[in-house]
Amino acid sequence: MKSRRFFAIFLLVSLLVAGVGSFYASSHPDGLEYVASKTGFGDSAKDSATADSPFADYGVKGVDNDRLSAGLAGVVGSVVVLVLAGGLFLVVRRRSDEA
Repeated sequence: MKSRRFFAIFLLVSLLVAGVGSFYASSHPDGLEYVASKTGFGDSAKDSATADSPFADYGVKGVDNDRLSAGLAGVVGSVVVLVLAGGLFLVVRRRSDEA
């Protein structure tokens, strides 16, 4: 029972940090963008193939509120990672039980 409580609290804190903290991430360009602008080839960059995706630029397409858009993108990203990691854990655990 203790571990379920720990995981529930962990999940709640993770989603809270993802939802609230993602809005406060730095708006400054990352290292590659910074170097590209300093060396003069930043203007020649092309949009990526995923530029029109629903979660492009750390936001949710169709949500006009920047704070809400970034928060939703953070929460959805965290849930996806937790589901994938949990699924991988279950697959690895089942294989070790069979051995």
